[in-house]
Amino acid sequence: MPKTIVSPELAQTLRRRLATLTGAVLIGLAALAFAACADAAQRAFASLSGPYGWISFVATPLGFALVVWLTRRFTPQARGSGIPQVIAAAPLPRPEISPLLSARTAAAKFALTIVGLLVGASSGREGPTVQISAAIMTAVHRAFRVPLSAAVVIAGGAAGVSGAFNTPLAGVTFALEELASAYEQRLTLLVMAAVVISGLVSLGVAGDYTYFGSLQDSIAMGPGLLAVPIIAIVGGVCGALFSRIVLFVSAAAGGLVGAIKSRPVLFAAGCGLAVAVAGIASGGLTWGTGYGPARALVEGASQPLWFAPLKFIATLATTISGIPGGIFAPSLSVGAGIGSLLAPFFSTVPSGTIAVLSMTAYFVGVVRAPLTSTIIVMEMTNNHTMLLPLIACALIAEGVASLVCRERIYHGLAKQFRPVPETVSSP
Repeated sequence: MPKTIVSPELAQTLRRRLATLTGAVLIGLAALAFAACADAAQRAFASLSGPYGWISFVATPLGFALVVWLTRRFTPQARGSGIPQVIAAAPLPRPEISPLLSARTAAAKFALTIVGLLVGASSGREGPTVQISAAIMTAVHRAFRVPLSAAVVIAGGAAGVSGAFNTPLAGVTFALEELASAYEQRLTLLVMAAVVISGLVSLGVAGDYTYFGSLQDSIAMGPGLLAVPIIAIVGGVCGALFSRIVLFVSAAAGGLVGAIKSRPVLFAAGCGLAVAVAGIASGGLTWGTGYGPARALVEGASQPLWFAPLKFIATLATTISGIPGGIFAPSLSVGAGIGSLLAPFFSTVPSGTIAVLSMTAYFVGVVRAPLTSTIIVMEMTNNHTMLLPLIACALIAEGVASLVCRERIYHGLAKQFRPVPETVSSP
């Protein structure tokens, strides 16, 4: 019988597809494990800080200082969100050798993010999941001896969003709006394949859940014409202010801020103290991701009026401290809190609807990704009747946010992870 000969091109194609499939499955499982550990860490801190509130004045500043010291000493590429690292690594000629996507960095990102939540940080796991997922996809492609490209890195990061939130459509739009600098058909197909597989793994293991519950409310045309623009402007401005402060502190090298940052461990301890004060003042509502309070607001419950400003302060302090952790979930939580402040001004609109619109507007103000913000909120609340108001809210928020903060936060933060160009001295 004649032997079947597989051409090198076909073998390479098969290896590439198998690598993408394997990576996507592993990303879905890793996202679920990360979520379980993060939830356990938050519960552990809440169980201690509830009866012993004073413990946060010690544990949070010392915990922040320890995490920053460990990060700077051993894995500086793991600090912060994780999304800027993927943006910086994707266009590199050989991203597979970048420490931004190494297994060591991913493991540190996983562990140190959990430690941050264990000491009360107001951070999320979605940004770290993006970096961890990109690292997993990178490692799998190296194991299969498949050349790594920007498309592979971006597909891995996008699959992380899908697995973290169980929102596959948001994973695709996030890849195109934030992670990719230009649209490519081949990139889009790869992203969609990785995102769908990762989402299916998450769906199969964790079930068909919605992150912020199920919202069936809608908004009528009359009240919407008044409420949507106001909510969009308020949320967009507040979110852009958050981004502007973070970018300012991140880039500061001189002056008072630069002098304070020159002692990063002490600076982190000070940020941890601010987080502890906000947590005590809020009765523990500002610690962690903010998932619980935000879900309650979406489902029509109420929170204290000071929840939004204190969550804003806690998230800001956590972000500028330099500890590993994301801003996705905390930003959505702040947005929902702002909605509770605006709800009394729109008595004819359900409070849950106001919360969802405000979440979208604030999130757009922070990350400047209107399509992703719209879809991620729609998927997380299982409400498709709000699509048009959400899109309108997101577009208005994007417009006002661009006036307050011209630079997008993830792309601004990515600058610190890009290699410094070598200067060629003239002979």
